[in-house]
Amino acid sequence: MDKKKVLYVLLEQWTDFEYAYIAPSIHFVGRDRFQNLIVGLTKEPVTSIGGLKVVPDYDLDEAAGLDYDILILIGGNTWKETKSEALDTFVKNAAAQGKTVAAICNASAYLGTLGLLNDVNHTANDLNEMKEWAGDAYTNEAGFCRKQAVTDKNIITANGSASLEFGREIMRVMQLMPEEGISEWYQFYKKGCYQE
Repeated sequence: MDKKKVLYVLLEQWTDFEYAYIAPSIHFVGRDRFQNLIVGLTKEPVTSIGGLKVVPDYDLDEAAGLDYDILILIGGNTWKETKSEALDTFVKNAAAQGKTVAAICNASAYLGTLGLLNDVNHTANDLNEMKEWAGDAYTNEAGFCRKQAVTDKNIITANGSASLEFGREIMRVMQLMPEEGISEWYQFYKKGCYQE
């Protein structure tokens, strides 16, 4: 049986902790069904804010030809500065094809610049910052939710402090495990083994 592909887009200065819960959990729980793969603008290594270098499995051109199930955009420090028509097209095509597009931190606001948040409830780090960055492309202030993570239709968004909530929403959409297991996973990492 072919494994379903889970694509993570990492830009330079990507945020380690936004990737840290969901990727290992998908691999550990669902490695017989899912395969984690990294997409970069190119195949050159990308360095995280923690100094870790990751070599992408695919560049955008290669990734555009893949059959995949979910696209996860990991936040970081360079989403605002990165100008890439190829990335814009890749993400818009994923959403248009009905694939789940999940974005956290600055990557959530990036979806606003593409107009992908105009018909869904969503969240991001800061509404005003997103409105300023997205300009006329963003028209759905009423759909902004002051929540850690939001899933609506095929779009998952989260703010940068919501790695666990982001992971939980992704797990639910992927049906990685029964809801009881997802809840136990979330509570374990949220509260820890021991209450202080």
